Amino acid sequence: MELTFGDAASKIVGSTGFSSLTLGHGVMIVVACVMLYLAIWKKFEPLLLLPIGFGCLLANLPHSMMMSTDVDGLLNFFYQGVKHEILPPLIFLGVGALTDFGPLLANPSTLLLGAAAQIGVYTTLVGAVFLGFDLKEASAIGIIGGADGPTSIFIASKLAPHLLAPIAVAAYSYMSLVPLIQPPIMRWLTTPEERKIKMEQLKPISQTVKIIFPVVVTIVCCLMLPGVTPLLGMLMLGNLFRESGVTARLHETSETHLINIVTILLALAVGSSMTADSFLRLETIKIIVLGLLAFCMATAGGVIFAKILCKLSGGKVNPLIGSAGVSAVPMAARVSQKVGAEEDRSNFLLMHAMGPNVAGVIGSAVAAGVFISLFGDVTGGGGADHAQVVTEAISNIVALP
Repeated sequence: MELTFGDAASKIVGSTGFSSLTLGHGVMIVVACVMLYLAIWKKFEPLLLLPIGFGCLLANLPHSMMMSTDVDGLLNFFYQGVKHEILPPLIFLGVGALTDFGPLLANPSTLLLGAAAQIGVYTTLVGAVFLGFDLKEASAIGIIGGADGPTSIFIASKLAPHLLAPIAVAAYSYMSLVPLIQPPIMRWLTTPEERKIKMEQLKPISQTVKIIFPVVVTIVCCLMLPGVTPLLGMLMLGNLFRESGVTARLHETSETHLINIVTILLALAVGSSMTADSFLRLETIKIIVLGLLAFCMATAGGVIFAKILCKLSGGKVNPLIGSAGVSAVPMAARVSQKVGAEEDRSNFLLMHAMGPNVAGVIGSAVAAGVFISLFGDVTGGGGADHAQVVTEAISNIVALP
């Protein structure tokens, strides 16, 4: 069979991506370019937004075989690490190796601030149900309020995998916008006198206590909430590498090479799921709005509870450190320092804010464990009954006039 020039040209043109390019592809390519712009020129969480944006770009080039659903494609292979809950726990291993729990141990009351900041998670769950999401979807959306990208990805892949792309993008976008979102809320909820409060210097913590802490937290929390073991267990293992003093090589690998490699794989996998079919929907707009609500509520909850601690302690707690209860480490703590320094340049709140900041990491993981226990596929037979009870309760709340 002879192949004419016209047939050859037609076949070549038909095999190019241009022949299959749709409006949806074009919109998503623009979205990808915007993310790259924000990452490179605006420096909004560049270590994450840049590979997510480029993964989105690759996934929306027709015939590229780079979508997360393209079997045997490169990014489908990476996506298996998200689908099977491998990559987010490895990120937590690196985070644990980078985290010093000393400020939390020196002032244990700041653990309450990390817990108080999770109010944004639970209030947003109710709001998401009100907007028509089911409880599994609402739980995954609510975790955005914890400002913890890996936890958001972990619970979304477990409870609402079809919403993974918008949830991940919202979580990491709001993490990068911490310096813009939090300060107005902090100033609105505090007085100049409160912002000027100087806190006492933290007491030193022994190495023994720092070694015992991750072991005790792992035992207690993972027995209470088995669903959170992959995240919290890896977080505490990484911290034990740091504090034990006998695993210098493992500590160095976890906090540098491993977390960098896993970040690339995770971000590309998330970006590859950002196709027009999964992203260009009304649900995406709802998730972006609910994510902002969750983050604002989490910040407000932490500050308000810090004000209560300030009153109970006789003015020894600066309410600004409450905003660091979200788990954007260490960005949220730096914001507390910056806002406090605006009132008094000699006021150093950074180390005090690190207490609730690292507590927020634990708090968001625990909140994820609660949702997985209630709404996930848990062994033991009680999960379905618990989910039904909670569903009825929240439905009754939403139905109130």
